[in-house]
Amino acid sequence: MAAGGAGTSLLLMAGITVTVGLCRRLTRRRLRAHPRLCTFLLEMFSTFQVCACTNELCLLGNVEPKPHAALTFTYGFTVLHGLTLTGSTCNPCGTLQPMWGGGTSVKMGGLKIAAQFVAAVLARVFMNFIWRLGMAEPHFEALSQGCSNPMQTTETQAFCIELLFSVVFQLTILRVESVNPKYKVHLIALLITMLVYAGGNLTGAIFNPALAFSLHAHCFYDKFLSYSLVYWIAPSLGTILVAFIWDEILPRIS
Repeated sequence: MAAGGAGTSLLLMAGITVTVGLCRRLTRRRLRAHPRLCTFLLEMFSTFQVCACTNELCLLGNVEPKPHAALTFTYGFTVLHGLTLTGSTCNPCGTLQPMWGGGTSVKMGGLKIAAQFVAAVLARVFMNFIWRLGMAEPHFEALSQGCSNPMQTTETQAFCIELLFSVVFQLTILRVESVNPKYKVHLIALLITMLVYAGGNLTGAIFNPALAFSLHAHCFYDKFLSYSLVYWIAPSLGTILVAFIWDEILPRIS
């Protein structure tokens, strides 16, 4: 991708972030009296930002020098999401963990997960619309591309990778809860960047069911069973495993 195309993509992602920030602020001000609707919209806007920006970020994978530029963008935008989307998980697995531990009711957790998948679909539709405008050359390629086949290994290995990455990620989230937020966001961004570097060429290293659906909607349509097993079931099982160990086993040991 040329420098001009990369600049267009970065400006687009910055515009999405600013717009979502304004929507979240307006939602908090106007819908305080409607907590459920407010919660749904905040989670939906936040997940929309993550999904839309990641859809665009995937087009920057060929920016030179590879893979350093792509990893830098991944780290930078993960920090940006962490700083601008406080209070939102943007990940069904992140919502599932407190539901398992009793920190979130089933109704509220289900509401957030619904918002995340609605946002995933909206982000995909929105990015397809933006790509049709042809603001950068990679946008035309993205439109003509069907399933990008993110699984570059066997289904069994892909399942194990996504499960392992989900365990590592969710366990880290629990471990850094007490860390100063200014440092925590960088620790999480560094972890995500490392996981993307380690497994991005094998499965995409997504460990987020809503994001996976937004990025690879064509693949879910073509091979629903395989992709739901790897990108929905595996990270969810990893999250439940972490929650069980954290809430049931570690307290007994300590």
